Amino acid sequence: MVGPTTFGYQNLGFGAGGVDLGKLELIETQTYSGAVSFVDFTSIDESTYNVHFLVISNSGNVTDNRRLTCRFYESGVLETASVYQCATQIGTGAGSFVEVRETGIDELRLCDNTGGNSTGEKANSYAYFYNLGNSSKYSFMTFHSVVGNPAGSVSMEFGGGVLPQASTVNGIRVLINDDSNFDSFNISLYGIKES
Repeated sequence: MVGPTTFGYQNLGFGAGGVDLGKLELIETQTYSGAVSFVDFTSIDESTYNVHFLVISNSGNVTDNRRLTCRFYESGVLETASVYQCATQIGTGAGSFVEVRETGIDELRLCDNTGGNSTGEKANSYAYFYNLGNSSKYSFMTFHSVVGNPAGSVSMEFGGGVLPQASTVNGIRVLINDDSNFDSFNISLYGIKES
């Protein structure tokens, strides 16, 4: 059996004098309390980072039973057409699981139904975005979320999505579906340093 003293991070090239891969570098944090319809990240350093990491904490919304979603800016133009695709799994507090597979949709999922604006009805989610600044590749994302909902239970969702057209994505919009509004959120966007 190999122990930490004979095969640790130093042996893999990490730590002092090694390569520092996977380091998170904060790009921007946005915090809000009050009704707002969307949150834009339009300076995402897409030419610097091949992978972005989005963290959403304590997100609430004005209307019950809506979900967090996102859209991409392609060369500064928000893509709102029904061109996105996604596949997810949802687990409910009742112990049931639902599979969602969608094509021809106008936004990508970030969270199952996000509850409302009562105490405890908050959503938390994180997502990874890939190839956003690469004009010759599709832009992909994966996510995992958990939410306290109006039914008094907790649900979770995980999955991924794609914008299946090669383009330079230089911005991300986070919103709540069906034109609802946030009532609070804390959202941070990071770039993942590769070297």
